[in-house]
Amino acid sequence: MTYPKPTFPAVTPVATPPPPTARSSLPPELARRVKDVAGVAIPPVLTLLVVLAAWQALVGDSYTGLPSPKQVWLESKDLILHPFYDNGGVDKGLFWHVFTSLKRVGIGFSISAVCGILLGVFVGSNRWAHRGLDPIFQVLRTVPPLAWLPISLAAFHQAQPSALFVIFITAIWPIIINTAVGVRNIPSDYVNVARVLRLSPVEYFFKILLPATTPYIFTGLRIGIGMSWLAIVASEMLLGGVGIGFFIWDQYNASRIADIIVALAWVGMTGFFLDRLVALIGHFVSRGNAVS
Repeated sequence: MTYPKPTFPAVTPVATPPPPTARSSLPPELARRVKDVAGVAIPPVLTLLVVLAAWQALVGDSYTGLPSPKQVWLESKDLILHPFYDNGGVDKGLFWHVFTSLKRVGIGFSISAVCGILLGVFVGSNRWAHRGLDPIFQVLRTVPPLAWLPISLAAFHQAQPSALFVIFITAIWPIIINTAVGVRNIPSDYVNVARVLRLSPVEYFFKILLPATTPYIFTGLRIGIGMSWLAIVASEMLLGGVGIGFFIWDQYNASRIADIIVALAWVGMTGFFLDRLVALIGHFVSRGNAVS
């Protein structure tokens, strides 16, 4: 007697779950931003470390004129760590010297920005004004900032207004020229629309001209703020008083080269901050269309 062979249903293999992957503790958007910031910050930091290492290796510990980074730290440690002290007079920390210079730059640059934009609009929109004034502006913009200092001292007889005039006359030329270029490059379609709508001069200025020329204006402002900072540092070396330029010249007379190097670092970082600030304002005003 034979029995039928037992049959068994086919067994389907059970898929084994994949091993758990390590999840990032940061949200994806935050992780992306951290990566972007690291990509921007790490290269200049590494470059700075390489420059400092090469500087230290070339100069060494022998003080032959230019101090090494190690000597700068040892000689100017108090100046670096305590920038906010104020003992009265010119005995102040670097923050107060820079702050005094910034106040002068703020006043002089604001005046030059207003006058430069208005003159640039006038020169750019009027053919005869452009032919008559543009060559003069091109000549005057090549005059070095310190060349205006004797004229300002002869006119104002005081250090403070003389410094403001040097800032004003140095920063105004790039603002005028860039604004005029922006006005001349307004698309003809914009001008035709303004004529069809019969916009008044005031409406044309705020609705057509100003938005179309904003990238050019802020390009001139960025150049102007950098030249203002250069002019105030140079003029303060000769005018005296409180200010980062006077501090550098005073430390040179005292043969404190390490303090000068620290002050130069403050000058560079402040100039970079001013440029980034104007660029950020231009980005918001022009809705991201400002010329970088």
